Amino acid sequence: MMDAERIGLELQQCRSSLEEKEALLAAFSRSMAILELAPDGTILSANENFLTLMAYQEGDIVGCHHRMLCNPAHAESPEYAEFWRRLHQGEVVSGTLQRMRSDGSRLWLEATCNPVFDAEGRLLRVVSIAADITAHIDDSQEKHSVLRALNRSLGVIEFSADGIIVGANGNYLKTMGYLPEEIVGKHHRFLCEPDYVGSQEYDNFWRDVNQGRFFSGRFKRIARDGRPVWWEATYTPVFDLEGKPIKIISIGSDVSYRMVREQRDREYQHLLSLGINETDNAVFITNDANHIVFHNTGFSRMLGFTAEEVIGRRPRELFEGQTAILKLIEDCYAVIAEGRSFHGEEMMVDKQGHPLWVSTVVNPILDGDGKLINAVCILTDITNTKMHEVLQYKTLNAMVREASLQEVLTMVCVELERIAPDVVASILRVDDNGLLHPVAGPSLPDAYNRAIEGVAIGPCVGSCGTAAFRAEPVEVVDIATDPLWADYRDLVLPTGLESCWSTPIKSADGRVIGTFAFYYHGKRRPDPFHHRLVDVSLHLCALALEREETRSRIHRLAFYDSLTGLPNRSLLLVNANQAIANAARTKIPLAVLFIDLDRFKQINDSLGHQAGDELLRTVASRLQIEARKSDIVGRLSGDEFVIVLAQCDLNRVTDVVKRIQASLSLPCHIAGVAITPSASIGISLFPDNGETIEILLHRADMAMYQTKANNRGRFSFFSEEMNSQAQERLALEGALRDALRGGDFELHYQPQVNFHTGLLHGVEALARWHHDQLGQVSPARFIPIAEECGLIGELGKWALEEACFQLHDWRRRGINVPSVSVNLSSTNFHDLELPQFIAGLLERFELAPGDLTLEITETVMMDTNPSTTRTIREVHAQGVKLAMDDFGTGYSSLGYLRNLPVCELKLDQSFVRDMDRDETVLALTNAVIRIGESLDLIVVAEGVEDKRQYDLLKQQGCDVAQGYLFSRPMLATIFEHWLKNFKIDNFL
Repeated sequence: MMDAERIGLELQQCRSSLEEKEALLAAFSRSMAILELAPDGTILSANENFLTLMAYQEGDIVGCHHRMLCNPAHAESPEYAEFWRRLHQGEVVSGTLQRMRSDGSRLWLEATCNPVFDAEGRLLRVVSIAADITAHIDDSQEKHSVLRALNRSLGVIEFSADGIIVGANGNYLKTMGYLPEEIVGKHHRFLCEPDYVGSQEYDNFWRDVNQGRFFSGRFKRIARDGRPVWWEATYTPVFDLEGKPIKIISIGSDVSYRMVREQRDREYQHLLSLGINETDNAVFITNDANHIVFHNTGFSRMLGFTAEEVIGRRPRELFEGQTAILKLIEDCYAVIAEGRSFHGEEMMVDKQGHPLWVSTVVNPILDGDGKLINAVCILTDITNTKMHEVLQYKTLNAMVREASLQEVLTMVCVELERIAPDVVASILRVDDNGLLHPVAGPSLPDAYNRAIEGVAIGPCVGSCGTAAFRAEPVEVVDIATDPLWADYRDLVLPTGLESCWSTPIKSADGRVIGTFAFYYHGKRRPDPFHHRLVDVSLHLCALALEREETRSRIHRLAFYDSLTGLPNRSLLLVNANQAIANAARTKIPLAVLFIDLDRFKQINDSLGHQAGDELLRTVASRLQIEARKSDIVGRLSGDEFVIVLAQCDLNRVTDVVKRIQASLSLPCHIAGVAITPSASIGISLFPDNGETIEILLHRADMAMYQTKANNRGRFSFFSEEMNSQAQERLALEGALRDALRGGDFELHYQPQVNFHTGLLHGVEALARWHHDQLGQVSPARFIPIAEECGLIGELGKWALEEACFQLHDWRRRGINVPSVSVNLSSTNFHDLELPQFIAGLLERFELAPGDLTLEITETVMMDTNPSTTRTIREVHAQGVKLAMDDFGTGYSSLGYLRNLPVCELKLDQSFVRDMDRDETVLALTNAVIRIGESLDLIVVAEGVEDKRQYDLLKQQGCDVAQGYLFSRPMLATIFEHWLKNFKIDNFL
């Protein structure tokens, strides 16, 4: 029983163990790939895991040879045969095997192949048990491949945490030229430059690495032979389990060659960029769609376009409306599409509207198939050349046909203003005395050109005078504020011009012979285009001016006396004939003075010809000083001189001759001897004594000989005209007395207008005389006669009474005339009863003293008679206003201002007439106005004839204007109509 139970228990244990093993076997079978093979390699069976792994159905492989699962090359290899031999010998073969799936893909198996033998030792079958390790093998192989590749291509060096070299791979050692034993154990600094090792940067590097930071970048190290090696490397710290760095591994590649190449490339690119961008040519590149993809800075400089305006656009879009350029672009497309280069020239307009000539070269860039992929276009500015050709042709052509200097240079200005419409061109000549002379300035007002005629160059003489003085260009951006224009800005600003750039014109020997200027409407500097225009023009202007100098020298030799510089007989006759023609046209008399020095032969004989020549030069100089610009002074021959006095009546001839004789009689020192020259003068008059210069000269010569014969050192007229003139004056005196008694005189009134309000300031009463036989007699004729015959006082009283009556009548009829001015002579102020007479008039006509203004002349101011001054003061004490007439024309005006109680200064019309032509007059006018302002005096400008004069006076601060701009003097009835319709805007 006991045995049976024991046996049953053992059997039960065996059964349990077997069931456990079968369960384990089943679990093993489910997790492993199992394949059963016959001894000849035929596949007998495969579990589900194997079939799934290999992507086969059981029917696909059972009965087939094992080699179907192998790489064909492996199945035929000796290794495969050795595999079966070992199995037949009873060896268990295990290892990593490569097998092929049904889809041809490879996989790796970790397999064990077990041979199974029978009791007699015959091989029954082979059981292969495998697991898929493909992912592990692929990853491992990839990593090993990468590591092998990196080890072959990268330099690896390992350091301890404190920087001691632990090791390096072969690539690093080879690159640096070291053996392992030469660097291992040395500090990292061994490989670095001394300057870097001693820097704070190096200390920071190791501090940060030891704190766990890694670094990447380019590092310079020193090889064994001392050459620099650039590594592109990463320094990576390796940490222990506690997170502390235990070593640093640097992995990098040698980029020294790349650094050198990159440096060369950078230098090349820099040089290429410099070459392209610094060239004056415009360069741009288009793509296959003809869009601009690149342009240099020369393109922007030449054409004014920015990158935003150019990149991505077609060239034709930049030049819309420029027909010639669009045609050029079209022709260019046709040529480069065939793979050929294009060349052309055409005028275009840049972004600012400036025209310029360009030479165009376009080269196509083709791909391997001959298709256009890019086009490189180079534009060369040939404007200077083209402009020079045009200007040179026109200038030289004008010179060939003997055009005048003014015509030649005006043509240059017109051409430049056509090319650059934003400039106003001006060319001035500078003479040997440093004086400016406008030659060409077609767009400048004539008044401005006249105003700067004869102005001396200097350090502060506008742009042109300063440029000539400095012999260098002068730019003035704001004429209104620049000190160079302080004395001249009032001449140009009213024209709307605000800037001026002037360049000196120099002769071949370096002398400044002129200036070339561009004026601008607006505050600006010249742009590069304007600089080019001037560069092109300066040579041509210099050529024209030097040509004129040469012509002038020849002209001087032909027409001027070499000793005195005066016109010789030939030029004298030409100029005199012109003066006679003018006199005939204007009906204004002309006088010819024939001057012959007294005792000249004795001076020549006693002191020598050099002394005689010196005397002749002295006489010539004195004659020129006494003559006006409109007069003609010349030397006939020897000691004979001629003066033609234009616009000269009999009275003026006498005055001029007296001044000439007084000037000539001043002592002079010749050859160490004091000489007092004298001259005998004969005078003939046009048209009375002849109508040609030859006749007038002959008769003046006859009069001169008569003087020498009868009264040496004096003068004589050709005829007895002086007697007839005296008879005429006597008759005129009688008619004048009759006119005063018969009431033939009448007053005309000329309005005076306030600058500040535009309203009537007052009127000036002016005497007029109409004679039944003589017609209208000018005040210039009858007033001197009235003064000489003592009628001027009576005429003055009549004018006072008539003016007061008229003012009273206007006031009675409601016509508002603020005041009336009356001219009185010194004779009136000699009358001690004048104050009582004026008081009676004011009372009778119900006028206030301030309603009357008395105008006094320099003759009155210079009267030293105490009674005259007392009369003036008594009149002023009544409240009657006093005005100083013709202020500034005499020598004593300023001195008497402080002595006489005047309230008005009347600026003489000679100043007003010349103020816009003569800078000196303009300055004097301004000075008078400032004097009036300082002394609280009203300044009345006489002779204002046009708006230009009015504007200048108003700008200077003048108070009152009087002149033909508003009206000529007129009868009271006509004045009333004028006043009724008066509005200041109608005259401006």
